[in-house]
Amino acid sequence: MALKYVCRYCQTLIGEIRQGEVSEFQLGFHFLTPEERRDIISYNPNGDVTVKVVCDYCKEALDANPELSLLANPLQ
Repeated sequence: MALKYVCRYCQTLIGEIRQGEVSEFQLGFHFLTPEERRDIISYNPNGDVTVKVVCDYCKEALDANPELSLLANPLQ
């Protein structure tokens, strides 16, 4: 089992942590509301956990063009 950080816009794998190495508490997931958890974290059938974040490239593009955030898939 692994915890994978993936960009929510371009789907780039940003990083991966072996599940046994850290707890959700250590990752700060306990600070998320139930709505944020549903939006950010997904549990895959194979036991992996995917956390959707924004990579540096997409963050720069959104910072330079804030109107892109109004689109469902702004960088696709």
